[in-house]
Amino acid sequence: MTDRIKLGVLDQSPMRYGGTAADALRETVELARITEELGYTRYWVAEHHNASSFAGTSPELLVAQIAASTQTIRVGTGGVMLSNYSALKVAEQFQVLSAFYPGRLDLGIGRAAGGDPLAAAALAHPRPKANPKEFPGQVKDLLGFLHSEVADEHPFAGVKAQPGPAPESCPEIWLLGSGSSGASVAAELGLPLAFADFLGESRKAGPAVVAQYRETFKPSGQQAVPRLLIALGVLCAPDAEEAQRIGLSRKFDLIAELHGIEGLLAPEDVLQITMTEAEERHVEHWSQSFIEGNPVQARDTILDLARRYEADDVLLVTNCYSFEHRVRSYRLLSEIFGLRSDGY
Repeated sequence: MTDRIKLGVLDQSPMRYGGTAADALRETVELARITEELGYTRYWVAEHHNASSFAGTSPELLVAQIAASTQTIRVGTGGVMLSNYSALKVAEQFQVLSAFYPGRLDLGIGRAAGGDPLAAAALAHPRPKANPKEFPGQVKDLLGFLHSEVADEHPFAGVKAQPGPAPESCPEIWLLGSGSSGASVAAELGLPLAFADFLGESRKAGPAVVAQYRETFKPSGQQAVPRLLIALGVLCAPDAEEAQRIGLSRKFDLIAELHGIEGLLAPEDVLQITMTEAEERHVEHWSQSFIEGNPVQARDTILDLARRYEADDVLLVTNCYSFEHRVRSYRLLSEIFGLRSDGY
């Protein structure tokens, strides 16, 4: 990594207990405006279906709304779950977006469905669910449609994704991964890799997975050398004790559905709930990658992980009950990293 890192946002559009999905979506757009002013370089939105705590079901629509509400920040998806769609449809959506916002879009694509098996089946119906083995072929088709490079022998040769490509306006394509499978596809196809360190146990194998990605990377028309972005789960507050208290909401959310609770619960309400030993172990295990601390602690941990991954580009995922606390976390990190003063 270089001496400086670029910081961006990965927003999962979290919902509060007692709040609505509409509230969460409006807050996503507002947070994008705020973080642009704070000096963050990217703003990505996620795709989840049939999820009790996340409202972002249509990242391409959120991208359009965010790009229209901001001026300079790169806007993208983290990501579009390609297995749910046809490559042509995704290409068409982003060609249209690129016509309105040339040079500002990132198209992060993932292999998973972004929801439980029932939601995945509903998304595919009445067609069969996608075969994961077909994912690399879908990615190739997407690239072909985006760049008008569908081979003559391809079954869909002659099909064009309107309004057509322009080199300066096409979105940057990123492949999402939290393990070796996504990273291997990115290396094979010569694509940048966005690694989800914040998901569960990803950090344990993360640096090794990324090293393998770099070693096996095959240069392509999209990317001549390996390129890495990491996404970290970070919650920053003026002092570490407060950060840990605020973080109770996202930790409890790991088991909230077992208690019949939909949405992020307020920290003071989490403290009133008695968890079983099994639940406590589950929360501890799956939250081990969460970063919580004061600005110095959060900055130092982010920099340490960026060095460990050799990453210059970092997205921050900040989920908590209060929107004001989310904004404050990004503001504190902007200040300690000096984002507004030097453009990083």
